[in-house]
Amino acid sequence: MEWLKLIWEDYRKYCLIAICGLVCIIGFAVKNGGASAPGRTQMQDNNFGTRQSPKNKMTAASTSKMIYVDVKGAVNRPGVYALKSGLRIQDALTKAGGTTSEADINHVNMAQQVNDQQVVYVPVKGEVTTPIGSDTAESGDSDNATGPIVNLNTATKEQLLQITGVGDKKADLILQYRQEHGQFKSVEDLKEVNGFGDRSVANIKDQLSV
Repeated sequence: MEWLKLIWEDYRKYCLIAICGLVCIIGFAVKNGGASAPGRTQMQDNNFGTRQSPKNKMTAASTSKMIYVDVKGAVNRPGVYALKSGLRIQDALTKAGGTTSEADINHVNMAQQVNDQQVVYVPVKGEVTTPIGSDTAESGDSDNATGPIVNLNTATKEQLLQITGVGDKKADLILQYRQEHGQFKSVEDLKEVNGFGDRSVANIKDQLSV
């Protein structure tokens, strides 16, 4: 033990210096670690502030999506137009240069929202006789309700599909008949089209005109 005491007395100064240096290093390291933590927290907060939630991204994408609408009929510039999703038929008609003087806007729902690949058709005056929203059903008998009056000679496929009992195939057959034989001279001529007989024509003749 005596020799340890001699070594301590000879090297005490150096041991104290070493211990003080070690304490300083540890204190400096602890101080720097505590100071950098708020910086990292601030960086994470900043990143969180600039990060958009999935809901916000979906909303932005939906409002910027472009759709394409085919505008036909009594408009100044018929054609296919690109519109932002969520716009209305009125916006589509504006893109097409507005309606002509022959247009019958009583049969166009200006407030309807347009969809991708939709056909917007503006009829001319006299082409359709039932305004949008009118009640065409006979009083007290809903089974006798009829749809809008459709002109067999000028109707588009979309308008033909509004006729009771007329689907894609029958609408195509009506259009094919017009191409091959010209205009219908009377509603009864519809019997010449494959798929229409005396009874079927009698059931829908109130919805038709020529």
